Amino acid sequence: MASIGWFLLALVLLALGGDSVVKGAAGLARRFGWPTFTVGLVLVALATSIPELVVNFRAVAVGQEELALGNAVGSNIVNVGLTLAFAAIAAPLVVRWRSLAHLLVVLLGATALVLVMSLDGRLSMLDGGILVIGFVAMLAFKAMRASDESPEVRAEIEGFTRTSDMLGLNLIRLALAAVLLGYGAWLLVRHAPAVGASMGLTPLVTGLLPVAIGTALPEMAGAIGAARRGQGDLVAGHVIGSSLVNILLVLGGMALLSDGLSVPASFVRYELPAAFVFGALMLPVLRGDMRVSRNEGIVLGIALAGWIVFEILLLRG
Repeated sequence: MASIGWFLLALVLLALGGDSVVKGAAGLARRFGWPTFTVGLVLVALATSIPELVVNFRAVAVGQEELALGNAVGSNIVNVGLTLAFAAIAAPLVVRWRSLAHLLVVLLGATALVLVMSLDGRLSMLDGGILVIGFVAMLAFKAMRASDESPEVRAEIEGFTRTSDMLGLNLIRLALAAVLLGYGAWLLVRHAPAVGASMGLTPLVTGLLPVAIGTALPEMAGAIGAARRGQGDLVAGHVIGSSLVNILLVLGGMALLSDGLSVPASFVRYELPAAFVFGALMLPVLRGDMRVSRNEGIVLGIALAGWIVFEILLLRG
């Protein structure tokens, strides 16, 4: 029970820290006159992944590689089956951000690439370097093509960075974020294995289920609010951008940080293909009418529930 309490506190601290770092970074960017759309593009991608990024790097640093691996890929599944699904159920999403369709193809290609790289049971430092470089190149390309987006999409993304540009306030925000994220990650990595063990879960499945779902709950709440405000672009942008961060930057960074990352055979056989399938479930939406209806949200939610049941049955043998 104590571990569950610390685990829940860690989730709260991570959510507060992630919000604080986004506001601080956005405020400093406005203060120094950096391109608003480019900053918004980066923050839309990174905003909901910052807690996972800090947690996973902390987990790798203390030898909890399977927990980090499960969280990185499990978060991509939860992004679609929980965040996008519940946002669409709350209010149908209209997506005008056309380049998201291209980014979704990049996400599927990156997931397939990680799957191929992992066939030998390991993501090497070279593999990690390729993934990180791929993320930077993708972000730079999209920033250079900013003029391709409609004025409505540009305004929505730029609005995401709207906050106070007071230098002192934003430095305090970043300092507070560092403390909250650091302590939250420490608590989560320390107590998540005990929480998982109490449920009969392995460290890998602990990262896939309770950690990935827990860290996604604040994102889901924010996505529901954005959906009700008619900001479907931000919801879809968060989901796809966060997934790209997880598969390219987080996994690649973990492989670089740990001098190579061991990948269990079961992970290659089940979880990575599941992440690809959940990404592919968005293709009919973003390649079709660029809408996510309530019924489509329900289908995505049912798919997530089915995946959770499958993981539990697989664990029980």
